[in-house]
Amino acid sequence: QVQLVESGGGLVQPGGSLRLSCAASGFTFSNYAIQWYRQAPGKERELVAATSSGGSTTNYADAAVKGRVTISRDNAKNTVYLQINSLKPEDTAVYYCNARRGTNKYWGQGTQVTVSS
Repeated sequence: QVQLVESGGGLVQPGGSLRLSCAASGFTFSNYAIQWYRQAPGKERELVAATSSGGSTTNYADAAVKGRVTISRDNAKNTVYLQINSLKPEDTAVYYCNARRGTNKYWGQGTQVTVSS
């Protein structure tokens, strides 16, 4: 059974940091590229960051997060991480991880990040 389980979200004050995790099971994790997306209330889901299957290539999709976000993965632990620093209220969203290889795409259930004082 394929599973992607996000964790690490929560309520954080502006300026704070969070590290989100996405634990994978049920497929060969190291063969899959991984993306983090987020969806804010009333908005479409948007790409935040991506990493290649081996982790050697990373991309950050939005100027709003560049310089504040780092994606990384540990293929030995079947886990991908998203470190977010200097959090802003506009980072409030549900964060999802996505595993992709060819036509295979898997989604997690998401983890809520709320940035508020």
